[in-house]
Amino acid sequence: MEKKEEKLNNLRHTLAHLLASAVGEIYKFDKIKLTLGPAIENGFYYDIDFGEEKISDSALQKIEDRMRKILPKWTDWQHKEISKEEALAFFKNEYKAELINEISDRGEKITTYTCGGFTDLCRGGHLEHPAQEIDPLSFKLDRVAGAYWRGDEKNKMLTRIYGLAFETKKELEAYLTQREEAEKRDHKKLGKELDLFVFSELVGSGLPLWTPKGTILRNLLDDYIWELRKKLDYMKVEIPHITKKELYEKSGHWDKFKNELFRITTREGHEFAMKPMNCPHHIQIFDRKQWSYKELPQRYANSTTCYRDEQTGELSGLSRVRAFTQDDAHVFCRMIQVKKELGEIWDKVVEPFYKSFGFNLKLRLSLHDPAHPEKYLGDAKSWEHAESVLRELAQERKTEFFEGVGEAAFYGPKLDFMATDSLGRQWQVATIQLDMNQPERFDLTCVNEKGEKERIVMIHAAIMGSIDRFLSILIEHVAGNFPLWLAPVQVKVIPVRTSHNEYAKKVFEMLKENNVRAEFDDAEENLGTKVRDAKNNKIPYWIVVGDKEIEADKVTLESRDKGQLGQISKEEILSKLLEEIKNKK
Repeated sequence: MEKKEEKLNNLRHTLAHLLASAVGEIYKFDKIKLTLGPAIENGFYYDIDFGEEKISDSALQKIEDRMRKILPKWTDWQHKEISKEEALAFFKNEYKAELINEISDRGEKITTYTCGGFTDLCRGGHLEHPAQEIDPLSFKLDRVAGAYWRGDEKNKMLTRIYGLAFETKKELEAYLTQREEAEKRDHKKLGKELDLFVFSELVGSGLPLWTPKGTILRNLLDDYIWELRKKLDYMKVEIPHITKKELYEKSGHWDKFKNELFRITTREGHEFAMKPMNCPHHIQIFDRKQWSYKELPQRYANSTTCYRDEQTGELSGLSRVRAFTQDDAHVFCRMIQVKKELGEIWDKVVEPFYKSFGFNLKLRLSLHDPAHPEKYLGDAKSWEHAESVLRELAQERKTEFFEGVGEAAFYGPKLDFMATDSLGRQWQVATIQLDMNQPERFDLTCVNEKGEKERIVMIHAAIMGSIDRFLSILIEHVAGNFPLWLAPVQVKVIPVRTSHNEYAKKVFEMLKENNVRAEFDDAEENLGTKVRDAKNNKIPYWIVVGDKEIEADKVTLESRDKGQLGQISKEEILSKLLEEIKNKK
């Protein structure tokens, strides 16, 4: 952890203790039960059992004021090691007792930290002098939520108080402004307003249903990826949505993901699973024959739905679902071909795709964690070799990258592309993975120049990763203002009055005949209402037809992004739109 990040983490951890102290002073330590409170991204929280007391967001200001009032007394920390018996005698609630017993069973030291007269069970990681180091205006209590003790729904529901914390008031205000903008751009909100997707209680949580407009988005994105892949000689394949248990046992997925699978037992007692990933299926397609080295690489592409039994509490709009569509591809090649294949995916698919949406990309080299070899397939030597290939590729391309230890897939290291959106948030998007383990498990080979069998390797490449999750990112990145080529409705044709309908209808038909996605608004509403509807639906262009336009044999073109563009002939508008669509602007 870098020094600045460590300091911020310590600041947030300190404030979690300060929160617990303030709550204890207000609601009385003998009437509540404190549990634990860690630092988290953007802030901190503390889980508390308030007994019969019901705490809501309305109590936050009072608690926050008490935190600021007692902060000057928090001058420094006293650290103490105590025995299990002392700890159990001091912390007289079942939650702390559970933690104390676990610490003791692990053979670790039991430690307490005291500041401002408040003592908590803790292993450390604080600001040394809180009163001096914490800006009283750099933190804010955020919300109250319910949380099961230790995240287990079988346990009691506790009250979780969340707080936000940064080093300065300015950073806190910047975050709040960003979050406010993010709430306006929330893909769940915009998805409903723009009629892109729905969720149905009868279908089930985490199972999105795509409307006609949303389906246009999905298909256009998928088609764009295919356009880019087709230039690299990929071939489309198709696979079923269920598979026998044995396939995933052989690939290693069953052992790693068996608790996340939707399982099916047939009438004959055979165990199947809804596929959570596609690679073992593509391996079976490759393994249908013995290949010559002259026939490699073999490149398969497949956009298909996968299924994972995510917990209900983890589901979130399109970001985390139970059914998601991957734009998946797998390359089967020799090791000497790997760098070329990786480089072409990077240059000719990943970068053009993300640049067209204005995303800035950074690279994370995702490596295995040598301290936990049990999490991965294969031996250390294979991992070192695969990781060195990816590292060399990044270095040869003079690309700035950072390493993420423990971020690898269980079968191989990855090139993960991190996109920064218009709000400055970073998302992991495209991924290219080098797999030396599954070809070993399935005994995949080619016949080389010497007539001998040679072990091949496998490259996994998902450009959007999940179309659903990518759309959640894209919707928020562009605030629903899709570029013309992608917009479900590209142009709305608006006659001012019913007497203008005939001329406007001809314009509309011309656009449709040239595959421009247009709507004709002949509703008996005034012009302002029709224009407002076009703006609310974030349509890139609308065409207005009135007396002046018919007299001049032209139309008035207005842009969502550039305002009124004036009177233009029908032919000029068509040419402009088709050129913009072609260039994906």
